[in-house]
Amino acid sequence: MMFRLVLLLCLVLPALQADVHAAAVKNITPGERYELGQRYLKRGYYTKALEQFNRIRNYYRDDPYALKAEIAIADLHFKKSEWDQARVAYEDFQRLHPRHEDLDYVTFRIGLCLWKKAPSVAARDQTWTRQAVNTWSSFEVRYSNSDYLDEVKAYLRKGRDRLARKELLIGKFYLRRKAWRAAIGRLEGMVGTYPQATDNSRALAMLVEAYYNDGDTFNAHQAFKLLEKTDSSGRLVERVVRRVPLAETQRQESNAD
Repeated sequence: MMFRLVLLLCLVLPALQADVHAAAVKNITPGERYELGQRYLKRGYYTKALEQFNRIRNYYRDDPYALKAEIAIADLHFKKSEWDQARVAYEDFQRLHPRHEDLDYVTFRIGLCLWKKAPSVAARDQTWTRQAVNTWSSFEVRYSNSDYLDEVKAYLRKGRDRLARKELLIGKFYLRRKAWRAAIGRLEGMVGTYPQATDNSRALAMLVEAYYNDGDTFNAHQAFKLLEKTDSSGRLVERVVRRVPLAETQRQESNAD
């Protein structure tokens, strides 16, 4: 009899506890439900967290926590590395609530979803990097006091450097094949679009060679002048001088002056 009683208690108590817990959860406020969802999210219980956030969003549409739950759902997908689902959720929030106080965070996260999909190797397709840069391009103007501004600026520098490197590699490809006009087009575009890029001195050095071989001595002179100003180490200037006779003459004239 004692064994049967213990067995019965083992079967009944968990069910009673589950019913009590379900009843307690059912009667909590949207704020309490949101905090519960956040605890589930931090512990990695994504299904339970999503259930709480969806309940708030679907049954308490007029409560301020409904908007917090929408962002939390996007954050949940982001934490699971579901970049496309997260981005769509953030974009839906941005579209539906264009004046919300957390729009800077949402915009930051949209760009970050795109960034996470982009390859870090510049030679590969950089469509996602370009979209991330476009997403953040006006961030400083729109959210000048945002807590995420410094992070966005850092990502923008990396993104623009990566896109510039992509153009540089294409320009280098054309240069090796003596396709001077094609090389000039790519390198001019790079310098004009990304004037602060880390690789700009390299692009100028390649432009001097491309201009010279294409017969455009005027622009070759101009590019060399810019290279002398930006090449702090002097190594690129020396390399150009060895490859382009006009550059050696120009340097001699500058030294004479």
